[in-house]
Amino acid sequence: MMILGLTGSIGMGKSRAARAFRRLGVPVFDADQMVHRLMERGGAAVGAVERTFPGIVSDGAVDRVALGARVFGKPDELRRLESILHPRVRAARTRFLHQARARRDAMVVLDIPLLLETGGDANCDYTAVVTAPHFVQRARVLARRGMTEEKFAAVLTQQMPDAEKRRRADFVIPTGNNFRYSFDVIHDIVLRLTRACPVLAMTALNPRLKIR
Repeated sequence: MMILGLTGSIGMGKSRAARAFRRLGVPVFDADQMVHRLMERGGAAVGAVERTFPGIVSDGAVDRVALGARVFGKPDELRRLESILHPRVRAARTRFLHQARARRDAMVVLDIPLLLETGGDANCDYTAVVTAPHFVQRARVLARRGMTEEKFAAVLTQQMPDAEKRRRADFVIPTGNNFRYSFDVIHDIVLRLTRACPVLAMTALNPRLKIR
């Protein structure tokens, strides 16, 4: 089974790229979506988050806007939150991979925002990064509810520069133009990684070999 790590900085269009992989029949594990599930009503992390950040739960679910304000600009508080969420996300990812192998899926995608920053690409056969011009990224991010220039700048400091991500990735998915073009690029990636061909046989011995 081929594992493709999908990543990209904030506002680069990673969610749309993940939807395109799903449209093509590729199972996708969405780390952000899993975090939301963990903190929604009945989520497995709600109790631990409430004990660590009292008063942050409303109607059985974590108030993610209030939680974001609680940890914004506070590295120690952010680490406390991550110590709750990250092990649970990793466990869910492991279950996802086990289920995919049991189904004998040819390929899966791990959609992880900080894939390269955390070294998660070591667990993938290939990586793909979504990218767009900075002015497109900025416009997308600032259109989000509650987003400010200060928050945008703070998020960027926690993420690897886009140019470095593109340099390290096996595949680059541009999302700044018509999304039809992005879909075609994604379709080509799926074909390359699932087609039985000499390229796959060769790269099986060297999964970090670049394919352009």
